[in-house]
Amino acid sequence: MNSIDLFQNPLPRWFKRKSRPTVLIKELRERDRRRMLKHFLGLERADRLLRFGSALPDELVGSYVNGIDFSRDMVFGVYNRVFQLVAVGHLAFAKTDPGKSAVTAKERVAEFGVSVGRSVRGMGVGSKLFERAAIHCRNNDVDTLYMHCLSSNQTMMHIARKAGMAIQRDYGEADAYLKLAPPNPGSMLQEAVEEQFATLDYTLKANTRAAVKWLDRLPGRKRR
Repeated sequence: MNSIDLFQNPLPRWFKRKSRPTVLIKELRERDRRRMLKHFLGLERADRLLRFGSALPDELVGSYVNGIDFSRDMVFGVYNRVFQLVAVGHLAFAKTDPGKSAVTAKERVAEFGVSVGRSVRGMGVGSKLFERAAIHCRNNDVDTLYMHCLSSNQTMMHIARKAGMAIQRDYGEADAYLKLAPPNPGSMLQEAVEEQFATLDYTLKANTRAAVKWLDRLPGRKRR
């Protein structure tokens, strides 16, 4: 199955060929929390280690998901064609410590963490999530984006190098940061357009999934 089939989107072919990103990134909200939990619990032990820095047990994964503050942080996700959440990027904001930060004079900094399901790896999903997080920071007066991960996390290291992040390694862990350009009309329009298309895609997939469930409940229908 190719990536266009996987992230099936109802946009015209001419637009898809010219400028539509294959991977559509959707802002996640409170209503997506249950699917986020399912995504994280579906990660294998090694993947949990890379995402969280330790192989968290299910209870702590649940505490992490339930503790996400959607009014403060931004969470982005990718849904496949059957409305399963297959990748999540968490953009957490924190106040800058004036006594410690030598890289920014802004009031806030952001840290990015990402997890990508095995079924969609190798399609650039992690990089797309990072790009979406970066443009959101730009458009919200945050000029420094951090990532913290294990040095063995090759996916995160690849994203960091591809983005041109400054990387510092210490005791098996790595810190990377990226200085972001200020916003401009182009970056504002880009984020708005990408979210609009992702919202359309999300709505159609959600409605399709609801219709399938309704049909499955009809008398005589074979249960899936």
